[in-house]
Amino acid sequence: MDVKIDSSWKNVLKAEFEKPYFLETVTFLRMEKSAGKVIYPAGSLLFNAFNTTPFDSVKVVLLGQDPYHGPGQAHGLCFSVPDGITPPPSLVNIFKELHNDSGVPLPRSGNLTRWAQQGVLLLNASLSVRANEPMSHSRIGWAHFTDSVISKVSELKRNVVFLLWGKFAQEKQALIDETKHLVLKAAHPSPYSANNGFLGCRHFSKTNNYLVQNGIDPVDWSLL
Repeated sequence: MDVKIDSSWKNVLKAEFEKPYFLETVTFLRMEKSAGKVIYPAGSLLFNAFNTTPFDSVKVVLLGQDPYHGPGQAHGLCFSVPDGITPPPSLVNIFKELHNDSGVPLPRSGNLTRWAQQGVLLLNASLSVRANEPMSHSRIGWAHFTDSVISKVSELKRNVVFLLWGKFAQEKQALIDETKHLVLKAAHPSPYSANNGFLGCRHFSKTNNYLVQNGIDPVDWSLL
């Protein structure tokens, strides 16, 4: 199967694309579409995180759970929404923490593409979702694929910052070699948990401090 994904990732993940679970995932998605199910994001944006952030440029990994399931929201980057779409509550809290931590002005748009272009891999554990049904594709094979992504980044790169927000993301900590990478953990930015340790975590400044200490360009978190 020809996966439309950046060549650097295609090389790193070559073996995954040939494994039965991945082929079964693709077959499942085709069956869903043929049955008239609405799937987010659009097929052309399924691997947007990888195409916007080539493997060689990854310096931060931010892990989400699954895409937004409302119309027009998902575009293949975790927590991000396209221009013109109202930022969801979790993203509002992310911007609030960013502003309090780094003084970055509150953005007008929830589009995080600019972060991705600087090496922030905005990775959802599931790359697709059925409309209005959160976690509906969480068991179709995506977790195997994205676990491999995390493992490959850990194995083949050095001094990457992994941002694990919430219990689900923190379960991926076992895939990361902490002797050569930085893992930052906090509560999820959802309104239900943000006050339990996300707000005030200062992960944006901590990320840049670590990158600079290791001779890596910091992320310009501003979106204006």
